[in-house]
Amino acid sequence: MNASSSVNERLISTSVLVIGTGGAGLRASIELAERGIQVLAVGKRRKHDAHTTLAAGGINAALGTMDPEDSWQQHAADTLRESYFLADPRIVEIVTRNAARGIEDLERWGMPFAREEDGRISQRFFGAHLYRRTCYSGDYTGLEIQRTLLRRAQELQVPIIDTVYITRLLESDGRIFGAYGFDIVDGTPVVIHADAVIIAAGGHNRIWRHTSSRRDENTGDSFRLAALAGAKIRDAELVQFHPSGLLEPSDAAGTLVSEAARGEGGILRNALGERFMEKYDPERMELSTRDRVALANYTEIAEGRGTEKGGVYLDVSHLPREQVLGKLPRVYRTLIDLQMLDITKEPIEVAPTAHYSMGGVWVDAETHGTGVDGLYAIGEAASGLHGANRLGGNSLIELLVYGRLTGGDAAAYVTGLTEIRRDPEAVAEARAEMQGLLTGDGQESPRLLQRSLRNVMTEHAGVVRDEEGLKAGLAKLDELEERVANLTAHPDIAGFDDLAHAFDLYGSMLAARATLECALERRETRGCHNRSDFPEQREELRGNMVWTPDGGVTFEPVAEAPDSFRELAARQIDDSPVGKLAE
Repeated sequence: MNASSSVNERLISTSVLVIGTGGAGLRASIELAERGIQVLAVGKRRKHDAHTTLAAGGINAALGTMDPEDSWQQHAADTLRESYFLADPRIVEIVTRNAARGIEDLERWGMPFAREEDGRISQRFFGAHLYRRTCYSGDYTGLEIQRTLLRRAQELQVPIIDTVYITRLLESDGRIFGAYGFDIVDGTPVVIHADAVIIAAGGHNRIWRHTSSRRDENTGDSFRLAALAGAKIRDAELVQFHPSGLLEPSDAAGTLVSEAARGEGGILRNALGERFMEKYDPERMELSTRDRVALANYTEIAEGRGTEKGGVYLDVSHLPREQVLGKLPRVYRTLIDLQMLDITKEPIEVAPTAHYSMGGVWVDAETHGTGVDGLYAIGEAASGLHGANRLGGNSLIELLVYGRLTGGDAAAYVTGLTEIRRDPEAVAEARAEMQGLLTGDGQESPRLLQRSLRNVMTEHAGVVRDEEGLKAGLAKLDELEERVANLTAHPDIAGFDDLAHAFDLYGSMLAARATLECALERRETRGCHNRSDFPEQREELRGNMVWTPDGGVTFEPVAEAPDSFRELAARQIDDSPVGKLAE
């Protein structure tokens, strides 16, 4: 189909396009609107139900309200240490220095933080923090942040369209000039002219069979949009597996049982009734780090001590009923809704679940620019803060910090532009891709192929990997790519979900290749990345795997952290588990 196609397209123009209507996208949109810059936020799922709403535990900032000796330097040191020294030190510094401002913004906009009797914002231990620095709102922190940001965006009259799926970024000579997509409800193709684009469309952990993401989110859209526009992907292999995802029902497999269940005193047992964390971390037991507990759960299941359904038991039934209902209301309700299981009386069957993309689009530390003029990435779509293990509570503050800073830089960028070149061929290519899916005669179904891909990633790139398995996964991916070439979308009277599933699959396929190829090159065990054939950590691999579709994987060493927190990160700390939950 040529550029003069008769397809009835909707044309929209804006100064800055934000892709994603979760916390990161909303915070960037708010910053742009406050600066008087025209902005449009688009998303493929309802803005009130963005992935941010699932975040339970809290948001970090070294406020010192509970522990006055805390500082941004110590927060930075904890973050760097827990990243297994793979985080970009400058990104770590920027987030931790600006964290208090992020909390202040939320507070000013009406965020209902938990507070002490004297009015101070409450802070609790979470993750491997030396001090109490996690602010929270029950176990609904992410939901309250989303609500707060939506209220502020509405006050500023930020236009939000939450039924638009972006399929391609429009780029000419290394500069972004917009995006192409379609309305999921009626299928209308959409051309968006924009002087800058901010990708805030999440990560890629939905490419595994068991994942805490819901069905149509975190499918790798950000990876594909950025990579096809000329950006790079960093550390795709570094994916955090949460220890406790549900096994049933099948359509909700992987749904998270909050870390708080262990934090409140939950016990892990195998099918033999053994409290097995004694073997893996006898001091911290269930309060060990997320990567250690996930590996322990995986090992028990793999070695035949799991349940018939392939899990282990997480038990809170020994706790007082009032404690469970008061401290774990979301977990209690979720298990009633999904399994009719009363967790005050019976244990929960869980297994490791893909939870968070610590890698993502390569970005520079100062602005989160991608190296493509006018293109930025923020939130879980970006990389650089978390390294090989995410510090509990850091993901939400990252949204606030870089949403503000990147929004500010995008505002300066579009204000300073003197000319824009819009390439009709780029639009024609995006149009032809979409129309090919709608008019083709291929026999393959996107949902079935997506399931096949998730099976490949679960089998060959799960909690534990090895060279033989990763190469086998790549061979199966090659076979799947041949089938994807025969893909056709079949929309119906209910909407264009099938077309969305096809593009979800495209994103997932690219993200899976990046993940497998990067995992193959990281021949060591570090944090979330467990190589059974390379069980030791290797100093020469203290750096990032950087991937492009055409160039494959290259290795980039990580810069040294500044003196202000490098020595703190290297220092041995009191790792007593008393009162703390390591994440």
